[in-house]
Amino acid sequence: MDWWIVLIGMFAMLLVLFATGLPIFLSFLVLNLAALFYLTGSFGGVLLIVNSMFDTGTSFSLAAIPLFILLGEILFRSGSINILFNAVDAMIGNIRARLYAVAIVLSTIFGALSGSAMAVAAMMGSSLLPEMRSRGYGRDLSIGALLAGASLAPIIPPSVMAVVLGILAKVSIAALLIAGILPGILLAIAFFLYVAVRGRINPALAPVSDRVALPARERGMLVLRALPFLLIIASILGFILGGIATPTEAAAVGCVTAAIVCTIFSELTWRKMVECLRSTAAITTVITIIMVSSVSFSQVLNMTGATFKLVSAATALDLPAWAMFVLLQILPFVLCMFIDQIALMIMLVPLYGPIVLALGFDPIWFWTIFLINMSIGGITPPFGYTLFALHGVTRDVPLQAIFRAVVPFIGIFILVIVILALFPSIILFLPSFL
Repeated sequence: MDWWIVLIGMFAMLLVLFATGLPIFLSFLVLNLAALFYLTGSFGGVLLIVNSMFDTGTSFSLAAIPLFILLGEILFRSGSINILFNAVDAMIGNIRARLYAVAIVLSTIFGALSGSAMAVAAMMGSSLLPEMRSRGYGRDLSIGALLAGASLAPIIPPSVMAVVLGILAKVSIAALLIAGILPGILLAIAFFLYVAVRGRINPALAPVSDRVALPARERGMLVLRALPFLLIIASILGFILGGIATPTEAAAVGCVTAAIVCTIFSELTWRKMVECLRSTAAITTVITIIMVSSVSFSQVLNMTGATFKLVSAATALDLPAWAMFVLLQILPFVLCMFIDQIALMIMLVPLYGPIVLALGFDPIWFWTIFLINMSIGGITPPFGYTLFALHGVTRDVPLQAIFRAVVPFIGIFILVIVILALFPSIILFLPSFL
């Protein structure tokens, strides 16, 4: 049977299994066993899958995932969010479009703290969006700003998605984490410039603030109170950039620091700490079981010979490098509207890895843009998960209005990806210090 028929058949079977509602990890296990039986005529090679699952599950790099999740849980459940909110609000002051700026900056910070775009969208949609609407801010522009800021969560470190991608792509996790800093900041600035220009063109979208200006001393105290929490993230990045610790060790330092800071300056109690640990265990279990059940998928692909043939076919196309880059990035952009991000990475990364090396692309540059691309999928209609997370807490807003609100920000994402593709040094500058 031709290699491309095998490849299409495996992916079609996987999508059918997803559509049945079968858990992701079971879908991959069923596919791997079925493919193994087809290739060997028996289940004698099942030991290969078991060994692969064990090797993945005991990987030291995988330990960074629960640590980053625990860090976000500690900060969220301790009430630190209110402290950061007040600090950002005080720093921005009484400028026109103030709440747009607050929305984007807070979404960026919370995204970095939690690593979950859906969690940030739900939290900001239930807390800040009603305030923005009550003060006369444009509904669609407010929704778009919140979703755009939330979608930076997988890009800006500490990012669980970057850790998972680094493990799958077999590239430096530290470099991949650090590489997301400048693109994340660039995107946040682009979002704010867009809402500021829209507010300037149509003043009705961004009313002048009626908030009484706080004295400089009070603003300074609010900002000073938030500094210990920002130092948590700074310490993690500092340990990684300085080469002092691996991402896993830096995540552990961040968790200890967060526990101390939140106990002293916030409301972290033993009861809340137990809740943090329970939630972390539940989320980590889901991610880990998907990882260990699906990593053997790449081995099964290699056994079919489809991976080697696909690389040969891709390099034989003799297309310019930029054309191949575009083709490789379009596929995740489309598929991420329909498929879970981790599941999609597990499907595509084993195929993309050899092609990226064969074409001579810098791995950190390519996979960082790949990660940004997948973040767009989370806010792209009609099936972006982050869109539904926001809709879940704003039932009075039609889903069609949310779709419409996010379209301009998707355009900004694509524009920034073009800039990052043309100027790789933006991505590679900070990792060069490692």
